[in-house]
Amino acid sequence: MNAPATKRLAILISGRGSNMQAFIDACSSGVLDAEIALVLSNNPDAGGLARAAEAGIPTACINHRNYDSRETFDAAMVAELSRHDPDLVILAGFMRILTPVFIEPFAGKLLNIHPSLLPKYPGLNTHQRALDAGDSEAGVTVHFVTPELDGGPPIIQARVPVETGDTAATLAARVIVQEHVIYPIAAGWVLQGRLRLTDKGAVLDGQPLPPTGVDYVATHH
Repeated sequence: MNAPATKRLAILISGRGSNMQAFIDACSSGVLDAEIALVLSNNPDAGGLARAAEAGIPTACINHRNYDSRETFDAAMVAELSRHDPDLVILAGFMRILTPVFIEPFAGKLLNIHPSLLPKYPGLNTHQRALDAGDSEAGVTVHFVTPELDGGPPIIQARVPVETGDTAATLAARVIVQEHVIYPIAAGWVLQGRLRLTDKGAVLDGQPLPPTGVDYVATHH
């Protein structure tokens, strides 16, 4: 018997790639049994491209400004990704709205992380919106990507209490710590075959997940 081939991740970034770094760390430490086959950006100046290259990871850039429509840009990304045969595609601060041209070829193999407790606050400025609403907690959600913006089935959420005097920046700084914990967990479930996307939503170990996904309870050391 041959050992099973190492699972392959592709990570899409637009900026510094802080969640990408969490995956680099998770793969190198063995927390995640996978290798990063490609880091792809739409932004030639993305700081994360240099960080990935320093880590010995293949990188590519497909500049969306060179394409006359979202669909042609998405098709170019699909072509590039397909050359690397990823088992899972991770959106890590990828700031382009994806069309079905991209989403459908990777259905069930495409994850995003969103800095709110979805279905609350899809879109931008999530931390400020939570503060403006007087919420007692904020957080982050890993979800499957479907054609509806930030609307794919949630997989796992981490909650962060809102503290007196919080600004969007202080809240974001605490939320991102949890992002780096739960995103590799969700990816691991997919790669292990435990988590899949069905017509009825996300299913983990044969059980449908609740509408907001698994509630990750952080262990405080």
